[in-house]
Amino acid sequence: MKYTKVLRIIWEYLALTVASFIFAISWECFMIPNGMSAGGMMGLCTVIQYATAGLIQAQYSYIVINVVLILIAVLAMGIGFGFKTLYCIGMSTLAMEIVSGLTFLHCIPGEFFFVRETLLIPVIAGVLEAIGIGLVIRFGGSTGGTDIVALMINKYWPISLSTAFFVLDFVVVALLLLLPGKVFADACYGLVEIVTFMLIIDMVVGGKRSSYQLLVFSDKYDEIADHIVNKMERGVTVLNAQGWYTKSDRHVLVILISQKELPGLSKVIKEMDPRAFMSVSPTHNVYGEGFDEIKTGIKTKHKKNAAE
Repeated sequence: MKYTKVLRIIWEYLALTVASFIFAISWECFMIPNGMSAGGMMGLCTVIQYATAGLIQAQYSYIVINVVLILIAVLAMGIGFGFKTLYCIGMSTLAMEIVSGLTFLHCIPGEFFFVRETLLIPVIAGVLEAIGIGLVIRFGGSTGGTDIVALMINKYWPISLSTAFFVLDFVVVALLLLLPGKVFADACYGLVEIVTFMLIIDMVVGGKRSSYQLLVFSDKYDEIADHIVNKMERGVTVLNAQGWYTKSDRHVLVILISQKELPGLSKVIKEMDPRAFMSVSPTHNVYGEGFDEIKTGIKTKHKKNAAE
């Protein structure tokens, strides 16, 4: 049993390492050599690199900004960051440092990966970034960055997570236009990368901002329910049902979880009951405790009235 667990851990971190390199390749081989930027924390880091004429490389500002954001988030919100998140941030930085020196992999004239059609460059980069980050999320990690900023914005202002992500990406792309020599077309390439990323990551992992509704049929429903409540600190509903073929009474668990929690819960369910039947349905709008808050402005109004 311990041997199997060790192998699984090795496999997970191997996958996270490969995913970090794919993420690094999307930027260091395609976007940065062509002076392009996009959304997210890496987009901001590339803007810093271009603004300083390469003095501050993207991989260095990437890890520094992430460390600062993590410290601020911990102080302001008490957010807990797992080792996998810290590992992915560090490994992505190392991967970018390595890949940036492998010029034969860069999409530039004279090299094998050179792409003559400029519009295809952000498309390829968006696909690679989606695969990289999608794999990171599937194996329980995170690349930090705008995820942390969006969570803090959502905590203190009546803005949904999806809106916060969109605004942050838009602002980062717009910043590129403030640099000398950059034109509107450069911002458009960034938008192409963002759209490609969003479309592909849905295919890889169901979307990093999605939630899921699970129906779990298992004889060990009580053990699974206890794990969800006590270990994951999530709610779970138990429904009484009847199997029509056997005419026997069954218990069905109804669970709503975030996308990042799905791989871990699926693993736990499989370990507890290998014969468990599970139905997974993506849902993009979940409101309530532990998920997005319904943003109607009513809460703010009540606070104002109370102050009066």
